[in-house]
Amino acid sequence: MFGALLDIRMRPVGIVRALEGGLSRIDIFEEYEPALLGVEGFSHLIILYWMHKLPKGERALLRVRPKGRRDLPLVGVFASRSRARPNPIGLTVVKLVGRSGRGLMVRGLDALDGSPVIDIKPYIPRSDRPSHARVPDWVEKLG
Repeated sequence: MFGALLDIRMRPVGIVRALEGGLSRIDIFEEYEPALLGVEGFSHLIILYWMHKLPKGERALLRVRPKGRRDLPLVGVFASRSRARPNPIGLTVVKLVGRSGRGLMVRGLDALDGSPVIDIKPYIPRSDRPSHARVPDWVEKLG
């Protein structure tokens, strides 16, 4: 019911440029450069991006086998890290290698070249890493 009532619109704040050796550059749009003030004080960032190349059919999937493995149980997409999602929003914790003007050099970003970045948040260990997290047994099989 609420889905039909809400009209959510987002504007990207930047774009991903995939580089060699596991590095990526996030080019922040000029209007958002002031939002970068102080970001270089953090070693890691949380990057939220739009998976712009996800086939529309995958957005309709509501259940998946994690990593496509038949030895793992069928679970809802909200109980997985599958790219199949109603709203293809990706989230990755990355290491901030450096900043140059509006460019952020990061390591570990799993977004494709050209992916729109929809938000950036600092990684803060005490609030982003719960001390008593629990996961289902099958997660251990992922390695």
